Amino acid sequence: MPELVIETAENMQALGEEIAGKLKDKDVILLTGDMGAGKSELARGIARGLDIVGPIPSPSFTILNLYDSGRLVLNHFDWYRIEDSQELYLAGLDEFIGNEGVTLIEWHERAQELLPDTYLEIIIKQLDDGCRTVEFKPCGNFRPFSI
Repeated sequence: MPELVIETAENMQALGEEIAGKLKDKDVILLTGDMGAGKSELARGIARGLDIVGPIPSPSFTILNLYDSGRLVLNHFDWYRIEDSQELYLAGLDEFIGNEGVTLIEWHERAQELLPDTYLEIIIKQLDDGCRTVEFKPCGNFRPFSI
């Protein structure tokens, strides 16, 4: 699948807005990339593209930010700080995955066993020149996806 080259944070947010226009209820989106790759910028763009207003902070400390003011509910997870999936189970947060609206997960590698079989993985890689590449990888029965 071809990769897109993204040059700035603003371009990453614009890509997120474009992605949001193609999202449907119950879609699960995994954002994969190293620290500083642009996952949170892309997430902000997706939120804006879903017509969510107001600040869109990273859920690094809250683990989940829930937005219900847009055309679809957005469940935005950041699992960077969790040790394992038990933390999410005990807090009841696993119930938000793939439920109403769009589920967006950063650092999904920390609790793989909670992921559904069908999702779209968006892989962001940093290049030496400061640009990023973005690749879309539909998994399971997720529909073909491209921008």
